[in-house]
Amino acid sequence: MRVFRRPGNRRSGGKPWPGAAFLACAVMAGVAGSVQAEPAQAGGVDLPFLAGADMSHLRFFEDRGVVYRRDGLATNAMVILRELGINCVRLRLFTSSSQQAAADPYNAINNLDYTVPLAVRAKNAGHRLLLDLHFSDSWADPGKQRLPAAWTNLSFEELVSTVRNYTSNVIQTFRAAGAAPEYVQVGNEITQGLLWPHGHVGGTNDTPVQWARLGQLLRAAIQGIRDAVPAGGPRIMIHIDRGGDWSGTRWFFDRLQTQNVAYDLIGLSYYPFWHGSLEDLRQTLHNAAARYGKPVIVVETAFPFEGDSDLWGIPPTTNGQVQYVRALAEVVKSVPGGLGRGIFWWGAEYQSLWGWRLAGFDRRSLFGPGGEVLPAAAALGRLTAPVRLHGRLRPGGLELQWPLSGAGMILVSTTSVAPHSIWQPVAVEPTAEALGYRAVLPREGPTAFYRLRSP
Repeated sequence: MRVFRRPGNRRSGGKPWPGAAFLACAVMAGVAGSVQAEPAQAGGVDLPFLAGADMSHLRFFEDRGVVYRRDGLATNAMVILRELGINCVRLRLFTSSSQQAAADPYNAINNLDYTVPLAVRAKNAGHRLLLDLHFSDSWADPGKQRLPAAWTNLSFEELVSTVRNYTSNVIQTFRAAGAAPEYVQVGNEITQGLLWPHGHVGGTNDTPVQWARLGQLLRAAIQGIRDAVPAGGPRIMIHIDRGGDWSGTRWFFDRLQTQNVAYDLIGLSYYPFWHGSLEDLRQTLHNAAARYGKPVIVVETAFPFEGDSDLWGIPPTTNGQVQYVRALAEVVKSVPGGLGRGIFWWGAEYQSLWGWRLAGFDRRSLFGPGGEVLPAAAALGRLTAPVRLHGRLRPGGLELQWPLSGAGMILVSTTSVAPHSIWQPVAVEPTAEALGYRAVLPREGPTAFYRLRSP
């Protein structure tokens, strides 16, 4: 994306330059001073940047009287987020029965009967869908990956067959409802494996036998998805919890590579109050993308809009949430090769409910007390905006502006756009403001062309 300036303000012949003072499009036709980037490529594959929200408990909260608002008007929370630019909803899926869901709704409600209608709502609101398969009757995470009650007496061979049939039936059910997922997580935070004890890895289970079993279970699950959609099906994500831990991430994915598991995306959880600094995250994302050649996505994150102390220098306020989105975007979008491809906010729908323990996520959501959508939602949605570089002449110099979706990109310039031109970083630090960036450059100087470049 390029704009250029010329010294002086007159054409030959004495007439003023039209449009935005000294700026004009150097490459694309269109409005003078505004050029749009080409779609980003991730590892040679066209993959949109996913600004997502986990909304798995939305109906749980709605059924208990919670409402969601924009500018005071109560409306569909998924529509609110889509209108703000958020483009993907993540929904978890448990294997729980209707009896389990009724007995313990917060911890078991996310079964097929509950989740399919929610997926239809997401699709009707215009979202893509990331389906998060937990392979458990309740929460699965690094500390627990319990077998579904109905699968506890299966042999390992029977479990492998059951997993394949289960994922096939799940995908067919979502497709039949008109809510086919574009992306599927095969397991949730499976750093220590899944379906314990059969697929348990790590610690005393960090053995070739256990990794072979985990690999067989993952391949069976993925094959079930391919059985349901033989061609053009969802992209497969493998998700662990080590966003700020490169050594742990490398340990897991190096061993996974030996199992010939065919997956497309690496998902990492990163919570700044649990998983280290943003610099730790940067190291993990950059190294993972370089080592495995896969798009990397921060598939779980959150930041408080109220609290007691700063997190890595960012205050726990509504403005702090926006600052966090910007800082996180600068890390993710700076991954070389365009391989940083998404951010998902976990517990986006959470609201305080008397009598329910919500682990503090009612103070980390994208909706504040009373259900009003918070500024962080607009910041997250802005990450999907077309990256355009706008320019205009100001009294203080040449002003260039671009949206938050250009986070992590580098402003560069050249004095010629002839083939093999050399583009150099501009020695002006851009200012972060509102939902974008601004740089003011001196008026005087030779003819110069400007563009934004990915790392």
